[in-house]
Amino acid sequence: MNSEKLRLVYCVVIILAQLLECENSEVCVETSEQDKNDPYHVKPLDPNCANKPKRQSYDYQLRRETSKTPQSPPQDDDEKYHDTRILSERLSRISAVEETAEYWNEQAQNTLKDALNKENLNTNVAKNTIIYLGDGMGLQSVTAGRIMKGQLKGQSGEESKLAMESLPHFALSKTYNVDYQVPDSAATATAFLCGVKTRYYTVGVNAATRYGDCASSKGNELESVLKEAKKAGKSTGIVTTTYVVHATPAAAFASSASRTWYSDSDLPEEAKTNDCKDIAHQLYDNLPYIDVVLGGGRRYFRPNTVEDEDYPGNHYERADGQDFIKQWQMNVEASQENAMYVHNKQQFDKVPDYIDHLWGMFAPGSMDYEADRDPTMQPSLAEMTRKAIEILQKNPNGFYLLVEGARIDHSHHGGNAYRSLRDVVAFDDAIEVGLSMTSVEDTLSVVTADHSHTFNMGEYSVRGNPITGLAPSNEEPDVALDLKQYTALSYGNGPGYQGSTTVDYNDIVRENVTVELTENIYYEQQTAVPLGSESHGGEDVGIFATGPMAHLFHGVHEQNYIAHVMRYAACLGENQDHCLDREIVVTEPPEEDTIEFLGNQMTKADTEAALYSLFALELVFSIAIIGLCGVLIHKKKL
Repeated sequence: MNSEKLRLVYCVVIILAQLLECENSEVCVETSEQDKNDPYHVKPLDPNCANKPKRQSYDYQLRRETSKTPQSPPQDDDEKYHDTRILSERLSRISAVEETAEYWNEQAQNTLKDALNKENLNTNVAKNTIIYLGDGMGLQSVTAGRIMKGQLKGQSGEESKLAMESLPHFALSKTYNVDYQVPDSAATATAFLCGVKTRYYTVGVNAATRYGDCASSKGNELESVLKEAKKAGKSTGIVTTTYVVHATPAAAFASSASRTWYSDSDLPEEAKTNDCKDIAHQLYDNLPYIDVVLGGGRRYFRPNTVEDEDYPGNHYERADGQDFIKQWQMNVEASQENAMYVHNKQQFDKVPDYIDHLWGMFAPGSMDYEADRDPTMQPSLAEMTRKAIEILQKNPNGFYLLVEGARIDHSHHGGNAYRSLRDVVAFDDAIEVGLSMTSVEDTLSVVTADHSHTFNMGEYSVRGNPITGLAPSNEEPDVALDLKQYTALSYGNGPGYQGSTTVDYNDIVRENVTVELTENIYYEQQTAVPLGSESHGGEDVGIFATGPMAHLFHGVHEQNYIAHVMRYAACLGENQDHCLDREIVVTEPPEEDTIEFLGNQMTKADTEAALYSLFALELVFSIAIIGLCGVLIHKKKL
């Protein structure tokens, strides 16, 4: 049987299958004449759907190429490749003002004026530096996160704006490792925190180090911007929602041939023989140089015979008997430092104002996703960021702070868009807190990601449709070639392959997605390739910046360039010749409003004190007068 006959048989089978499917389908497809005359497409001819809702679309065509060379579409046939569906007016989320040209013209003009007002470049020395790292937060996640943030506030979502998007300078970062097109988080963290690109799965070392080979890391250790800031007399801090020894924070203080050597239990014999320390041990050694450490991962710091304080049944993991938490507490007590260790929200909320060194770990492993977080057990990323800045900004020399929204990445790996986007929103809330507590005159704020994911936002969804909902709308969902509904969000690979409830690789049948499924916060979006864990993406990620020297982020950069800009702006490291001619601006708290009274300038506090005193004096006089009157009346009666 030749190929033409095979193709004809295949088409007949497809048509018969879709006719049977259509009997139970609520949405039917009506083909256009153009579709019927196209020899490269097969459409479901549907005479039994006459009384069911119809929607014309080119999307349900099954294209079969007759040769390996794709044929170009006719030049006048462009409409066939664009969606021309018009959904009912009841689905429209457009406000009346947006239908006018004046609205969009005025909006653009205001943005233009704002841009022109930002022509003056800030060349001050950065007293403070904050790098906000959204782990796995590619540009698709930024866009979808923006929409979710707006929708959580009851808005349509598309028109809202993330705090990070308000920063005036933007660039792109090339995320590849020296040996991988698509990177991992340890090597990327080494790039933007130490200034050197390195090998996949290694952290805080250069590319001469081989993964898993302790001996090869000797002499190839790198120094981070955080360590340089401490040497310059600044306070330093790390805030994360994953382990404090995880890939990103580890690059700020550790050097390791493997990012997974969290505790001594993870070290291979070669590493022990060559005296390589696990990452938790390295954090303990560096705690005198890090003023604030907040996050999760406390199981790596105590012996495996000790049960966790807040999670019964969970034990710590160290096999060497070391209790780094207790040792640190003894050290700071002996040196009479204003230091404190906390492990739950109640303790966190009671941290006194005089504390200068704070170590907090709120979970044995990673902290909870924002969507799952119990606010009585764990602080939010925004709360930890506020606490860190409150402590660090006491130092007149300034500070350096790393803030990581780590679980954006973890939920993407699980193929679950909802919780990932909720963590994007929580991360942005932390940025908003940080921006509100600092000044652009003396604080360089940089927001970026280490890498992206295979996360996609597609289809022609209507304005205001739930970001995790069906495409193009929950009210009028479309169906794909298999006559099943689908979502606007998807992944290139991952565990959601056929759908979260039908994983059978021997019988590949895609799950029909419903609104009820997508409204479950644990729903796994469907993927093109079945993997146990969704993978990172390899495209460039964004860099948003404001403050001193933020304009140095201006195009497409290698990822390690980020660390060099932070050094340059804050006058850290060896390259400091430029600092002699730059102004160090010290911002003071805003001056209080004053009023003049009888030639004296009085602040708000002075005025309040004077008024209270006057009130008390008047009260005393009133009581005295009433008492005197009472005495006189009594005497008169006598």
